[in-house]
Amino acid sequence: MKVTKAQVQENRQRIVETASVLFRERGYDGVGVAELMAAAGFTHGGFYKHFGSKADLMAEAAACSFAQSAVKTADIDIADFVQLYLSRQHRDAPGDGCTMAALCADTARQPESLKAAFLTGIENQLATMAHKDAALSESAQREARADRIATLAQVVGAIALSRACPDDSALADEILQVCRSRLLG
Repeated sequence: MKVTKAQVQENRQRIVETASVLFRERGYDGVGVAELMAAAGFTHGGFYKHFGSKADLMAEAAACSFAQSAVKTADIDIADFVQLYLSRQHRDAPGDGCTMAALCADTARQPESLKAAFLTGIENQLATMAHKDAALSESAQREARADRIATLAQVVGAIALSRACPDDSALADEILQVCRSRLLG
């Protein structure tokens, strides 16, 4: 039976979305192509009909997860962003959370195509956070961008440090609380 172009696109999107979650949960090296395809409901053999390599899929999955994060944070202010980001709920659900906190360290050791997807994703997140900066002067916009970069670096680092601790440790929660307090204080 012939598959329509629309069905091919739907199948590809399902693979990308599945990969996006699995990569955030287990890292790029923690998921093989066969397992990923099975999780998406397909056979291993179909992978190369959609992607030239696992690295190609990694870049698309990163772009997908960045787009999902942008939608979640599109209309919230920085204080609400910090509260949402530095929550236990976000920390405890990496598959549904921010790809930066889950995969930045892995991405640093990956091909340039994936790093380029992260560059675009980070720039888009910074732009999403800047939705109220248009009325500022040019120098104030530069300062606001520097503040957004610092905030983004701190929240991503806080989630990464918190996730590196045992879930039931006091330090895991303390990291989130201290960073939330410092950023919002």
